[in-house]
Amino acid sequence: KDGGKERGALLAARLARLNIVREDDLALHLPLRYEDYTSRVPLAQLHAGMSACAEGVVTASGVRYRPRRQWVCAIESDGENNIAALLTLRFFTFYPNQQKALAIGTRVRVFGEVREGHFGLEMVHPKFTVLGAADREKPFREMPLSDRLTPIYPTTAGLSQEVLAKQIARVLQRETVLRDDVAEVACRQEGLWGWSRALRFLHAPPPRLSREEQAALSSHIHPAWQRIKFDELLAQQLSLKQHKAARAGRRAEALKPRHVLTEALLQRLPFTLTQSQQRVWKEIGDDLALAVPMHRLLQGDVGSGKTVVAALAALRAVENNRQVALMAPTEILAEQHYHKLSAWLDGLPVRLVWLSGTLTPAQHKKTLAMLSDGEPAFAIGTHALFQKEVAMPNLALAIVDEQHRFGVAQRLALRDKAASIEEVHQLMMSATPIPRTLAMSFYADLDVSVIDKLPPGRAPVTTRLVNQTRRAEIIAHVGKRCAEGAQTYWVCPLIEESEKISLQAAETLYEELVAAFSGDGETADGAPLPKLNVGLLHGRMKPADKTATMDAFVRGDIHILVATTVIEVGVDVQNASIMVIEHAERFGLAQLHQLRGRVGRGSRQSQCILLFETPLGLMAKARLKVIFESSDGFEIARQDLRIRGPGELLGARQSGVPLLRFADPERDEALLERASHAADQLLKTKEGEAAAIQLIERWLGDKAEFFKA
Repeated sequence: KDGGKERGALLAARLARLNIVREDDLALHLPLRYEDYTSRVPLAQLHAGMSACAEGVVTASGVRYRPRRQWVCAIESDGENNIAALLTLRFFTFYPNQQKALAIGTRVRVFGEVREGHFGLEMVHPKFTVLGAADREKPFREMPLSDRLTPIYPTTAGLSQEVLAKQIARVLQRETVLRDDVAEVACRQEGLWGWSRALRFLHAPPPRLSREEQAALSSHIHPAWQRIKFDELLAQQLSLKQHKAARAGRRAEALKPRHVLTEALLQRLPFTLTQSQQRVWKEIGDDLALAVPMHRLLQGDVGSGKTVVAALAALRAVENNRQVALMAPTEILAEQHYHKLSAWLDGLPVRLVWLSGTLTPAQHKKTLAMLSDGEPAFAIGTHALFQKEVAMPNLALAIVDEQHRFGVAQRLALRDKAASIEEVHQLMMSATPIPRTLAMSFYADLDVSVIDKLPPGRAPVTTRLVNQTRRAEIIAHVGKRCAEGAQTYWVCPLIEESEKISLQAAETLYEELVAAFSGDGETADGAPLPKLNVGLLHGRMKPADKTATMDAFVRGDIHILVATTVIEVGVDVQNASIMVIEHAERFGLAQLHQLRGRVGRGSRQSQCILLFETPLGLMAKARLKVIFESSDGFEIARQDLRIRGPGELLGARQSGVPLLRFADPERDEALLERASHAADQLLKTKEGEAAAIQLIERWLGDKAEFFKA
């Protein structure tokens, strides 16, 4: 008894490492791939790139030591169709019992991926089954081939495929796991397979599948996979829509338009709002006027003018005698917001409060006291805003800039600062445009406003791809432009030299450029380089030093600012017209687009120079091609989703929203639309709402709570 309990506990612990804690989890632990033991391919018909089952007799076996210790066997066909052929088996990790099993003269059946080796075709670490011993006293046994594809599951140490398959087969007998009443009507309308049929098919494909069916199974486009993906998308859509509907039943302070501070700001701005900005401000203003908590995402490309819309929303709260908080992910961005808003609001009766980790203890204490008194205020800061000691009892609106940088817990901590039972309106902003499919699948719980036009007068940014071998030319070009009055960002991915990663480090580059523009530097052809001031900005600097450096760059005292990606978002220097990015192949598409958006904010012709190192990998080539050919943030985001998947675009929301396991928003867009429509239909009836709870429980379990953020 005790032994059985111990084994059960050990099995449960290993399953838990795979996030399998319920029977539904086991049923949804679907195969990674399938291995085909249904047919045997003659050795002479093998070719590189295929995965195959083959048989042969071991003709050579031994340990070799070049280039590293390995065990190498050769198996030869024994006259199949009178054609002799040879296949090499290579093992880099092996045990004495394996070597003994594959002695010379042994007949063996192997399965693996065939590749080109130094001495012909080979398999590396193939699976093998011994069919006959080397002494030949007994005839080789005939082992029947499987009549169906063999599923291969994701697993963990100590959990074999056989044990996992046995556990899955056990739960597939359960009626609760196979129950199909949840989405039966919706799926029948969509012409999809039944749930139990799809599950059983994927875990145990029937015999004699055609090559077309096998290909559809491997590429996840088979009808069985379509049903699984539809249910996953349906569960996600139901959860998002339910929580969105639940928010509509909660109360928030109705921030009515007073036309005092908001109009005063519009009158004093040195520009007129674009039609896009006016439209999104109306959408946000209409939301704020309701006694229902706003939960809106404001997205717009780099430089589209989101800050002024956020400022109008903040002033709406202040003119209703309430508090508002704007949180930014970095000290530099938060301070930029503070300085910009200070200039816009100078002279208006608005209490602007700055809170960050850089304040002295006395300043920090004074600021906390100002916020805790509940008087109307506009607080701006970093993550310091959601620390426990910060009290904003009259908080009515929380604005989160670059929301994908913050996790759900951080956003909730800011929202929960209010002392009243009323909820806080939330406005989240993102300069990383979200493709439509991603917005539908991961942001369906939010209302989305999009600033889709840039303000007039923005100079287009020319993008150039330049090999690192031409660095001297770029240094000369930057020197010439800066001598004519331009300013340059020069961005590096690292702060200091690393022995392991040969990237241009910020401190080394800084020293190189200081020497080049000291007044004694020369170009490759001997022409003198101008004397210029070079600055350095990176995340390890003290906050006061970062502020001083940035202020000097804004004033024009620094011509070239060598920086890490701390300047990726929010930094706004009108005169900066050149962006040089070292090792651009190492950056993500969203980062490259954000960095390029730091220039082109004034009237000067602007350039973004992407320095790259060869050889380039396929993904790096794809990224650089996209950023070179397009300046449309939404198209870049769409391509990023295609190349990398949703991870980077979702950012920290991954810590709050479960990523889809099987469905792909881009590839399965048609299924996503059908699931969204089916979710709307289900939620129209009491029976549908009850069914939705079951489906959400099956797919998300307690993860559904994350959508409430």
